[in-house]
Amino acid sequence: MIFVVQVPPDGPAHARAWFAYGEADFLRKVCAQDALPEWEVFDVVTARELLEMTDRTPDAPDARSACPAVCALADQHGWDTPLYRADHLLGNGQLRPEPVTPLEAGMAALLARGGQWRVYGHEDVALAAADAPDALFDAPSGWHARRALREQLIAVEALADGH
Repeated sequence: MIFVVQVPPDGPAHARAWFAYGEADFLRKVCAQDALPEWEVFDVVTARELLEMTDRTPDAPDARSACPAVCALADQHGWDTPLYRADHLLGNGQLRPEPVTPLEAGMAALLARGGQWRVYGHEDVALAAADAPDALFDAPSGWHARRALREQLIAVEALADGH
């Protein structure tokens, strides 16, 4: 499980925590609250797939004139190379062949929202963080964020109530 603590720009008193079952669920939950469409937050596509969206194939006579940018991507990376898009991480509309994980794309989307975030990639890490020193949790009113994490851990039965 992945655990997330969110402290919005309006302060720790509005802190909340939530969890995701894994990277795909994390990305789904991030996208549900994001201003960008899901495919701009994270996508993997090939130049061939982009061209097919225009009902063309690479050997279509008008492919290069109708879709020069897609053909340029194919010239640079090949028609079937996976290209990653994560606008919050890479910039608007940027595609690159170097892999981006759903977790990285989701983290960039969270950071773009402002406020402060803590993301714990495993239950054991979140349990340790619930009592560990942390500048966010130890700041004035930061106890709201620590409490939100503890309550989420209790809700998923990772932490016994009263501990």
